[in-house]
Amino acid sequence: MLKTIYFILCILGTVLPYSQFVPFLLDNGLDVNLFLKELYANRISAFFGMDVIVSSLVLWTFVFWEGSRQGMKNLWIYIASNLLVGVSLGLPLFLLMRQHKLEETAVEFKA
Repeated sequence: MLKTIYFILCILGTVLPYSQFVPFLLDNGLDVNLFLKELYANRISAFFGMDVIVSSLVLWTFVFWEGSRQGMKNLWIYIASNLLVGVSLGLPLFLLMRQHKLEETAVEFKA
């Protein structure tokens, strides 16, 4: 059940952000200056921008620390998903695969 929830969150975490980003790309191309200007257009949008940046750093730390502790491989995938989509995909994807690893380890431990 938990893995299903994480999987649904991965889908939502990809579709919802891209539903806003793709129209921006279609209208403006990959205009990084405009992107940053709009991201920090006011204090509220800057608040969300800073929150996402800090959340990304926390995610990266958690991925490398917990992923290494659990013996998970290819940890770069979660960082890449964070960079390509955002924390909204990187975190649930990591938690999904971590849960899979925990369940796999529990089955091995019982055997």
